[in-house]
Amino acid sequence: MTSSFFPPQRTLMGPGPSDVSSRVLGALARPTIGHLDPLFVQLMDETKSLLQFAFQTNNALTLPVSAPGSAGMEACFVNLVSPGDKVIVCQNGVFGGRMKENVERCGGTAIMVEDKWGDPVSLTKVEAAFDNHPDAAILAFVHAETSTGVASNAASLCALAARHDALSIVDAVTSLGGIEVLVDQWGVDAMYSGTQKCLSCVPGLSPVTFSDRAAQRIKNRQHKVQSWFLDMQLVMGYWGGESKRAYHHTAPVNNLYALHESLLMLQEEGLAATQARHWLNHRALVAGLEAMGLSMAVAPNYRLPQLNSVIIPEGVDDAALRAALLNEFDLEIGAGLGGLAGKTWRIGLMGFASNERNVVFCLSAMETILQRQQAPIITGEALQAARLVFDGA
Repeated sequence: MTSSFFPPQRTLMGPGPSDVSSRVLGALARPTIGHLDPLFVQLMDETKSLLQFAFQTNNALTLPVSAPGSAGMEACFVNLVSPGDKVIVCQNGVFGGRMKENVERCGGTAIMVEDKWGDPVSLTKVEAAFDNHPDAAILAFVHAETSTGVASNAASLCALAARHDALSIVDAVTSLGGIEVLVDQWGVDAMYSGTQKCLSCVPGLSPVTFSDRAAQRIKNRQHKVQSWFLDMQLVMGYWGGESKRAYHHTAPVNNLYALHESLLMLQEEGLAATQARHWLNHRALVAGLEAMGLSMAVAPNYRLPQLNSVIIPEGVDDAALRAALLNEFDLEIGAGLGGLAGKTWRIGLMGFASNERNVVFCLSAMETILQRQQAPIITGEALQAARLVFDGA
């Protein structure tokens, strides 16, 4: 007989979702009210304001799409790409490929700029692409590539797009709430993210923001947006109405309680403190892994503190190690994707999960399983190396 589902208490240190605090889970469990209730409308306004803080923007068109980050991505492309548009798409991992797919489904032409997985997007290659395609309307790239743990230079890429009179679409699914994101200062035209990474909220919502220039592009479209649900001109009637809200869809009320709470926690900690915490825990984790004899897959200058890509040592059974961590320690880390499958692990230190306890727990558990597999590691050094970082040595 089927019964209620009670999940185990896992420690989530993969590429997402991340651990959710009891405070956010508590918000999720509050009484459901109507999505047009005046009190819920007030919550919507506060959530928009909190998202503007997280994105560091004054963009009026800032809201959470009622679907996961992939829908936020699609919302940016279907609203800004028209049939026949040329879009320069940067790919240095899995998610640049998804951007290409979106461009083509909108009837646009994707001009691909490809870099090695594990490297950041090349500014030189992007400049060359604009020189070869001066009529390109949009530049699209991933700020924090989840499949590799690499950060690209968003400020310089957006400046390149602006210099060539093109809009920029930026994937910040893994970066928002973890590392510096400065939408207005960088001149970003459209950015999308997800709630389940560094915001440490439950999956199912996608924060997006559009500049005034992008909003004007949407208003001046000659073709209908191919998605009714994601058409920002319709959605803003619900999210942006100054007085009466126009019914568009039934918002996920309780998920928005949770997002509001997670954004409130981000505001209370402060962006600078949040970013410093992610970098401290990253440095401690890397120190421990390297003391164990493991190597990082990404050069130090381009590493994401919230998504750590580790090279799997020769002879180690990737799947067996991850299964042992899950089954024996209730600890989840991520596998490599695409061409990096079986070659790297992805260890997340995202949002609420980015803390000293998790760093120590992960290092200890990995050392135990690697030692059992007779991997070529150094034992007894990892925790001490991490402790020196935490103690400021």
